[in-house]
Amino acid sequence: MPRTVAVLLIVNLVAFAAGFLLPNGRELLVDTGALWYPANGNFGLWQVVSYMFLHADLGHIFFNMFALVSFGSILEREWGAARFLLFYFLCGVGAALIQTGINWQEFHGLHTRLVAAGLEPSAISSLLATGSGRLPADPAVKAVLIELYGIYARPMLGASGAIYGLLVAFGFLHPNAKLALMFVPVPIAAKYFIPGLLLLDLFSGVTGFSLFGAGVAHFAHLGGAAIGFLLMLLWRRRRIPVEGQAFQ
Repeated sequence: MPRTVAVLLIVNLVAFAAGFLLPNGRELLVDTGALWYPANGNFGLWQVVSYMFLHADLGHIFFNMFALVSFGSILEREWGAARFLLFYFLCGVGAALIQTGINWQEFHGLHTRLVAAGLEPSAISSLLATGSGRLPADPAVKAVLIELYGIYARPMLGASGAIYGLLVAFGFLHPNAKLALMFVPVPIAAKYFIPGLLLLDLFSGVTGFSLFGAGVAHFAHLGGAAIGFLLMLLWRRRRIPVEGQAFQ
């Protein structure tokens, strides 16, 4: 395993273990390191980086680290440590900014609907800040308020945005590589599997129906993939060499 991938793996595993082993470790790490909505009091600018090293559960960290080792090791060997690390963090930070932008747009749309329904902005702010208070009697208005609170109070965490960037880069460089995936009996070429995965994320993000489970930041996945794709196009245009050869 290349050194940079190994360091990223260790940092993620240490952060995950600390959340369970330290007193109040999980709460402390999420409050300070996960990416919160900017209007939330827990928000900090450093979270666009720190959120990448926190994970929700064992399955979450397993699949992200499995992909990091599988695809990141190949890319680091081909690019070198510095370029790989730059790519990884640009994709992760880009994913955070894109998901935050989507959340910002949704938040203000929902807030406008609540004000139009007769709720005072001060009352909405109080409900968001305290997480308690008198809810509207109208079920439709109540559902909008709950959705608004979910954006405000549910932070984002995980390396998935950066990982999706790595997937795109791998598919760019090795489109015909066959991927033997869990639960899929037939190996699939990267040029088919990766776009299919992105389309599935887009469908889930738009419709709200997710095969990955609840609480998945699909637009962060797509954001990391988009940044990775743009970086690969930029590097190809500049003829930045990989393993001593330019992109063809």
